[in-house]
Amino acid sequence: MSSASLQPFFVHIFYWTPYWATIVAPYAAIGALILAVIALLFLLSLRRRLLRLALGRGGSIEETISILSRDTKELQAFRIELEKYLKLAELRLRGSLQGIGVVRFNPFSGDGSGGNQSFCIALLDERASGVVLSTLYARDRVGVYAKPVEAGVSTFELTQEEQDAIEKAKKSVAEHKKRPTV
Repeated sequence: MSSASLQPFFVHIFYWTPYWATIVAPYAAIGALILAVIALLFLLSLRRRLLRLALGRGGSIEETISILSRDTKELQAFRIELEKYLKLAELRLRGSLQGIGVVRFNPFSGDGSGGNQSFCIALLDERASGVVLSTLYARDRVGVYAKPVEAGVSTFELTQEEQDAIEKAKKSVAEHKKRPTV
């Protein structure tokens, strides 16, 4: 079959093809080419996104999901351990020294022999429990006394200075609770 024998066939097709189809055909081809290029760019972009999403060696989504699931379980276990540790730390901090109150005084104000060298110091935790220490200073001797404190009171009789030191320590604990943590 020669090209000369096909010529009447093409002429026949051209003759029956509407005029507007011959004008629109190049534009339709250009439009199809543009759509193909856009689809190719979209495909490449999607492929790049999927490769970034894949974490495993094989680059499969299933392996990525498996890795992320394992990491999530590890993080949940770590969070549970951390919460336990923080609760323990909180309990330990409540029993630590948090309030200090100091009062200096002169126990021998009548004869002036002591000056303000005597003092009481209260050392309390968050529950206002601890100890109050008192020293009485004189020229020839120094006396040191310790009294336990539970919930802000002692089983021993407290002097006014010791009570003042305990109140200062309680205020120090209250201020410590108000301070923002870093």
